[in-house]
Amino acid sequence: MATVAVAPRVPLVISNNNCRFSNSRSVRQCHKCSWVAHPESSSLSFHNSTSFSASSLFVQRRVRKGFRSIGVVTKAMADLGPSTVLVTGAGGRTGKIVYKKLKEADQYVARGLVRTEESKESIGGADDIFIGDIRDANSILPAIQGIDALVILTSAVPRMKPGFDPTKGGRPEFYFEDGSNPEQVDWIGQKNQIDAAKAAGVKQIVLVGSMGGTDINNPLNSLGNGNILVWKRKAEQYLADSGVPYTIIRAGGLQDKEGGIRELLIGKDDELLKTETRTIARADVAEVCIQALQFEEAKFKAFDLASKPEGTGTPTKDFKALFSQITTRF
Repeated sequence: MATVAVAPRVPLVISNNNCRFSNSRSVRQCHKCSWVAHPESSSLSFHNSTSFSASSLFVQRRVRKGFRSIGVVTKAMADLGPSTVLVTGAGGRTGKIVYKKLKEADQYVARGLVRTEESKESIGGADDIFIGDIRDANSILPAIQGIDALVILTSAVPRMKPGFDPTKGGRPEFYFEDGSNPEQVDWIGQKNQIDAAKAAGVKQIVLVGSMGGTDINNPLNSLGNGNILVWKRKAEQYLADSGVPYTIIRAGGLQDKEGGIRELLIGKDDELLKTETRTIARADVAEVCIQALQFEEAKFKAFDLASKPEGTGTPTKDFKALFSQITTRF
């Protein structure tokens, strides 16, 4: 009888003593924490201190005289390196926060994509910030090559027509600049990103959209006659059908407020729009984007996202539990 060697349990810990952990009975995780291989899963988890069985990183092949263990530890160890994540729309108000959070997290190598040199300089001008136009598929390829995950935060932006005087009553009128309407940016531009990311073999795409897409008569669609939610929804469906693991976050009304101090709410089919809790801080949306990269429970999910007012409820810290609430794939 041939003997099969079983590798011993060995520690694999790269720690940071200054991290703060969010509470979870099964996993304790944070943005600056120890890298470990999970003993019961091929996916990575983050723990404050643990070990794993190296035998789980071996495969066995039948040979003429018994079994032989073939080490694949080298490949597995390589997989433990930091993940490269590209944030498109990194010059926007939410994109800047996501890019900054990724830069501060030890387990990620951050990249940003912006449209202009001015936008690049506004977020530091580092070499990891690429300039490209999402409407031109070839121009974004250098930024996407070699990444592990993509966070899409690009969006068409309506402009207010000049001459509006709020003292005279009425409502302002809006328009989209030539070449930057929702069909070109939120549909074609996002489709280009999804196609390029899929071709590059990314492991996950996080797409941030907006609530309201179930109602064709939503006021946002009337801005500049752009039907912005229609085109966003079309891109979301394209991503869901792409075969790439995805997380679609349909955020409520975005606020420039401090994050991490409110209870986050998950919804579907714009149900939250019928309540009084239909807004969320940009910083909280950014945090959910980062957390979605860390949990299998966030993959192949689409959901609405808002928060309770500050001072009510319990600030969300357990993101695995948050993602586990989601049952909708689109």
